[in-house]
Amino acid sequence: MNPFTHHPKTVDETYGEHFGVATKFGFTLIGAGVASVLHGVFPWMFETTGSRTVKKLYHQITGRGPAQHGAGDWEGAGV
Repeated sequence: MNPFTHHPKTVDETYGEHFGVATKFGFTLIGAGVASVLHGVFPWMFETTGSRTVKKLYHQITGRGPAQHGAGDWEGAGV
């Protein structure tokens, strides 16, 4: 079992497709995190950026891959 292709196959993606999706999600979350920290310091800035981003990503990720591979699959994620 190839560790680079096993998980991507479970969400019907190639390694390259999975890399692109995961990287985009990662950078989007980093941006939302920076906006949230700035919002904590300056409450008038980025008032809904963090929550809007999380909702958008949630809707994107729950519509991917086979139903048996739910969004709550944290096994092997180091969490």
